[in-house]
Amino acid sequence: MRIGELARRTGVSERSLRYYEKQGLLASERTPGGHREYPESAVDRVIRIQELFAAGLNSKKIAQLLPCMRDADGGPSEIATPRLIADLVEERARIDRMINDLLRSREVLDEVIATASHDLPRPATGTAAREP
Repeated sequence: MRIGELARRTGVSERSLRYYEKQGLLASERTPGGHREYPESAVDRVIRIQELFAAGLNSKKIAQLLPCMRDADGGPSEIATPRLIADLVEERARIDRMINDLLRSREVLDEVIATASHDLPRPATGTAAREP
């Protein structure tokens, strides 16, 4: 498939797909006319790349990780290095810390909302609330 179709099917811009290719995250072949051609498996690969970016990994780490992962077709994976595993465990710990920080922030916000809501006058039953 051509780059435009891959972009449409994955929701990723053509510019991002070219960047992925430049970073070694995605591979294409060239037609005699010089157009990029991607295999069907590129759809799953791009989705996986997006998931890893969303998890906070950078392109260098993703490039190390992708060969160790199985694509949806169950293709072979290489054995991850101990260093890569340690880096990924640290990334997971970083994400866990971020989640905990966000949960604490949400609890504080919930308390502020509850306090502010308690102090607001309530409209009388059966009448519409009016803006000041």
